[in-house]
Amino acid sequence: MAGWSGKLLRVDLSSGTTTVERIPEPWLRDYVGGRGLGVRYLYEEVDPTVDALSPANKLIFAAGPLTGTPVPCGARYMVVTKGPLTGAITTSNSGGHWAPELRFAGYDLLIIEGKAHSPSYLFIYDDQVEIRDAEAHWGNGVSSTEDGLRVETGIPNLRVACIGPAGEKLVKFACIMNDKHRAAGRSGVGAVMGSKNLKAIAVRGTGGVQIADPEGFMKAVWEMKAAMQDNPGRRSFAELGTASTIDMTQAMGGLPTRNFLQGQFDEYENLNGNAVKETRLVANKACFACTIACGRVCRLGEHADKYTVNMHPRNWKTAGEGPEYETAWALGADCGVGDLDAVLKANWLCNDLGLDPISMGATLAAAMELYERGIVNDEMVELPLRFGSGDALVRMVEATAYREGFGDELAEGSKRMGEKLKHPEVFMGTKGQEFPAYDPRGFQGMGVAYATCNRGGCHLRAWTPGVETDGTFDPHTTEGKAEWVAAEQDRTTVHDNTGVCLFVGAAGGPLEAFVPCVAAATGVPYTYEQFVEIGERTWNLERLWNLRAGLTKADDTLPKRLLEEGHKEGPSAGVTVDLDAMLPAYYAARGWNDDGVPTQQKLEELGLASL
Repeated sequence: MAGWSGKLLRVDLSSGTTTVERIPEPWLRDYVGGRGLGVRYLYEEVDPTVDALSPANKLIFAAGPLTGTPVPCGARYMVVTKGPLTGAITTSNSGGHWAPELRFAGYDLLIIEGKAHSPSYLFIYDDQVEIRDAEAHWGNGVSSTEDGLRVETGIPNLRVACIGPAGEKLVKFACIMNDKHRAAGRSGVGAVMGSKNLKAIAVRGTGGVQIADPEGFMKAVWEMKAAMQDNPGRRSFAELGTASTIDMTQAMGGLPTRNFLQGQFDEYENLNGNAVKETRLVANKACFACTIACGRVCRLGEHADKYTVNMHPRNWKTAGEGPEYETAWALGADCGVGDLDAVLKANWLCNDLGLDPISMGATLAAAMELYERGIVNDEMVELPLRFGSGDALVRMVEATAYREGFGDELAEGSKRMGEKLKHPEVFMGTKGQEFPAYDPRGFQGMGVAYATCNRGGCHLRAWTPGVETDGTFDPHTTEGKAEWVAAEQDRTTVHDNTGVCLFVGAAGGPLEAFVPCVAAATGVPYTYEQFVEIGERTWNLERLWNLRAGLTKADDTLPKRLLEEGHKEGPSAGVTVDLDAMLPAYYAARGWNDDGVPTQQKLEELGLASL
């Protein structure tokens, strides 16, 4: 078998056993790998109604056939599980160097089940697989855990995926971190790992990825690299990182500010790509096989001392990775914080403590709104939670990770926090997950993309601002948006199945460019049309899983703030999201009935009717 190893490593933490299984070849062909293959296993093996933090939930790490190959940005893996933040299926993506190492060890998938009796870590060195004691690492941050495991094992090139204190404390939006700064970041996958008493997965592989047609494969790879080399999107990512997006969303009135109360942030220039590059940037950073290097390595600037002297020694750090656009927004504009040093510091704490910065910032922003409305008062918090407070931002990240004081409320996410405080209206998200950095009143298409995403509020399944600012669509109208979103969800889904970073699409390497890479790698003569159908099959399977978990059409919705309240000023003033127009069109484009359930005909088309 080429392209795939065809091997799955299954680890039962309860019994302490490990086994290697063959992956059914029809599943490999029908789902390619990554997200799709992980979803198929979750559908077959996990009852959707289980408690996400119970031993009955499983944690699936799934690489794609291009992971660990020379294909540009072939570094990705998916974590597939039931998300504790949402109660829905979650498919969380990460890059770096960990996933290629898993493939070099010989595995396409890793399935973790059960719960260890005490803190443990998984050690994988090719065919050597051991569940080891992790008491010495429990309680440590991500960076010290990774360094400690390299020292303990004596393997300098060991690759580590682990949780920080937030995962151990079962924070509902805890991440799984790898390579210290890369994150499978959303829906609480780190809490699932923590619930299993699993601190880390340490991997070293000495093999490689077999290719069916090496000559054809390298021809396709070089053509893709050549197309990306001078592409403006690739150059922008390399020069300014993802934070360059702040200028676009600000200009369109779609930069969510102060918990979506506004669509523009008056201090946005303090946080954008130019500010990072000109005042804080040390170097770019790339993942395995990356030709973009959008990662930012930065140092604190003029306010460095303010956020390093009055807390735990871990906060003395003055350099680290980030911020990305989503982080700069969530910890910055959404909380009304224009101090780049505070945002950098909070970002690094999120990385080291293992927190999703999107949900962290968005949940804190909701709490800040409640504080300014007098619902959260000074007796409930250790310092004022005012919009714009860098001190509150940095401190509450740490308090949330350790569930200290009001941080225990924040650790549940903004939906649960708002409901507990009897003000659910402050939750800006869907299916329990906080929205990322695009206000759909500035980009109407993001409204239907958010509402229908299987894992809750997410921008990585159908990112509409590109086509809503390039002249394809008017950003404030609904026409054609639902159909475009459905088709784009299929494309991005199968993209996730391959193991290639989504950013290649905006950097000159669209899906069409690397279908030939997958075909040459695996020996399966995939066409672009077949690939898109594989994405549609995966999306529908996720939908079926969610329906079995108890989600319904009622979950495909948006907060009233977005549906009924327009901004008072700016380019999106007076605009609200017309979801009533887009949702039926979306269901029709999907071949689903009026309740959002896939029809028998659609399931038969996709080969899912027998499931």
